[in-house]
Amino acid sequence: MLVNVVLVAAAYLLGTFPSAHLVAGRVGMDPTKEGSGNPGATNVYRIAGRRPGVVVFFLDFLKGLVAATAGLALDGRPLGVACWVAATVGHVVPVTRGLKGGKGVATSAGGAVVLFPLPAAGGFALFFLLAQLTKNVSLGSISVALAMPLLLVLTGRPANEVWGTAALGLLIVARHHRNIRRLLNGTESSWSAR
Repeated sequence: MLVNVVLVAAAYLLGTFPSAHLVAGRVGMDPTKEGSGNPGATNVYRIAGRRPGVVVFFLDFLKGLVAATAGLALDGRPLGVACWVAATVGHVVPVTRGLKGGKGVATSAGGAVVLFPLPAAGGFALFFLLAQLTKNVSLGSISVALAMPLLLVLTGRPANEVWGTAALGLLIVARHHRNIRRLLNGTESSWSAR
C-alpha cells in the first residue's frame, strides 16, 4: 500500500514537469506571458512554431504514458488508472508553479493509450477529424474529453475506470472555460503557428 501511495505521488510530481516552460524558454519565450498564456503544446505551437509545439506535446504525452505504464506494471489496472489521473492532475494543477498548469490533454492522452488503446484510438480519430474540419484544437480536445467516458462504456470497461475518465474529462473541460466562451462568441483562434 505504501509503495502504491509513493508511486501515485511520484506520478503527480512527474505531471508537474514544466515541458512548455523549458522548450519555449530555449527560444526566449515564456508561454505563460505570450499567446493564450497557457503552458501547453498548442500555445507553444502558436508562439514558437511547429517543432517546439510538437516537442512539448510529446513530452507531456510521455508524462501520462510513463505514469500509467509504471502503475500498471507494479500493481495492475487500478494503480495504472490512479497514476494516470495523478500525472494529469499534476500537469493541470502543479504545486511547483502555484497550481497554474496546462489543460491536461496531452498528458491524459498518453495514459489513455496505455490503459484504453481502442477507446484512445477512437478519441484520436475524433480529435483529428474535428480539428481538421474546424481548425480549432480546443473544440477537438473538449469533444474527446466528453466522449472518452462513453467510449469506455461502449467497450465494457468497469465503472471505476469510467468514473476516473469522466473526472479527468470534466477537469479538462473546466480548464477550457475561456476557449468555450470564445467558441460560443466565434472568436476562438485557429491552430496556425508562427
